Amino acid sequence: MKYLDEYRDGEATRKLLGELRQTVTRPWRIMEVCGGQTHSIMKSGLGQLLPPEVELIHGPGCPVCVTPLELIDRAIALASRPDVIFTSFGDMLRVPGSQGDLFSVKAAGGDVRIVYSPLDALKIARENPAKTVVFFAIGFETTAPPNAMAVMQAKAQGIDNFAVLVSHVTVPPVIAGLMEEDDVRVDAFLAAGHVCAVMGYWEYSPLAARYHIPIVVTGFEPVDLARGILMAVRQLEEGRAEVENAYERSVTHDGNRPAQDTINRVFELCDRKWRGIGVIPMSGYRLREEYASFDAELRFPAVGAIQTAESSLCISGLILQGRKKPFECAAFGRECTPQTPLGATMVSSEGACAAYYRYGRIHTPDAPAANS
Repeated sequence: MKYLDEYRDGEATRKLLGELRQTVTRPWRIMEVCGGQTHSIMKSGLGQLLPPEVELIHGPGCPVCVTPLELIDRAIALASRPDVIFTSFGDMLRVPGSQGDLFSVKAAGGDVRIVYSPLDALKIARENPAKTVVFFAIGFETTAPPNAMAVMQAKAQGIDNFAVLVSHVTVPPVIAGLMEEDDVRVDAFLAAGHVCAVMGYWEYSPLAARYHIPIVVTGFEPVDLARGILMAVRQLEEGRAEVENAYERSVTHDGNRPAQDTINRVFELCDRKWRGIGVIPMSGYRLREEYASFDAELRFPAVGAIQTAESSLCISGLILQGRKKPFECAAFGRECTPQTPLGATMVSSEGACAAYYRYGRIHTPDAPAANS
C-alpha cells in the first residue's frame, strides 16, 4: 500500500537499528507516550531488536486507560437511567467499573449504543427527543475537535437533549508531571504523531528546555519508531535536548490551527484526575460556561458526585507511569486477562497489558501463554 508499506519495510528498519547500535554508548530509557505505539512495538517485535542499552518504557498514552474509575462508574450510573440513551465508542464498553461495565448495563436492558462519531450520537438525540442522549467524550487532543464540533452543532440546532460526559486529557502536562517525580526514570520521550497532527509540537519546546530532555515526534509503523528512537538517542549521546519531528508527512510545527480553534471555543483547561496517577493540574478539558448546559455531570448532579477507590490488585497506575512492566504485576495472566480484566490497561485496544498479553512478548513462567 503506497505511503504505508515503505514504513513497514524490514530492511529499512534493520538499517536504522544498525545506525542505532553504532550510536549508543550507554544505557538510555525512552518512553513512548502513545498506547498505539506500544502495540506497534509489541506486534513488530521492535523492542526485542533494540540494542540492550536502549530500554523502552510504556507511558500513559491510552485515553481509555487513564479514564479514572469513578468516571466509568458515573458512565454506568448514567447508562442505567431509563431516561438516558448512553452512547460511546466501543472500546469503553468493556472497561471495568467498580461493579460491572457498560456491556453489563446493556445486557440488563439499559439503552447503551456504540457509535463511530459524536455526530452519530447527535443524530440519535434528534430522533429521540423524549430522552437525554449522553455521549462519552474521551480522548487526548486528537478526538477533542469532533467532540467540540458536536457540542457546537447541538447548541446551534437547539438539540437540548444532548449531553457529553467529558474525560478529555492533554499530553504536555502529563509529561511535566512525570518529570516532576523524585525518581524520574525517563531520559527521552517519543511524542504521539496523531496528537501532534492536531496540536503541532510547539507546546513541547518549553518542556524540553525546562527538563533538558529530548522529545521526538514519531509515527506508528516500525520505520517511524526506529527512526524516532535513533533521533532521541543521538540527542542523548550528544547532550542535546530539543524537540524534533520524525513524522513530517503528517505533522507540522503549528499543527491544525482550525481544529485548535474549535477546541478552544468549546473547551477550557482544567485539573483532571488520571486513573492510577491522580490529579494533574490543568491537564484536561471541560466545557466552557456558555456550553455548560451540555455537561452530563451538571445535568445529573448525583452522578457527578460519585467517587470510587481503585482496585488493590491492579497496578495499572504504576504501569501508566512507566514504573512497572505488565509482566511484573502479580495478577497479569492470572486474575487479569482480556476476558477477566481488572483494569483498563488489559481491556483497551491501546493498553500496555493488552499488548503484552496479545503478542506474548514477555510473560511470567507460570502464567498462561498469551493468545497470538
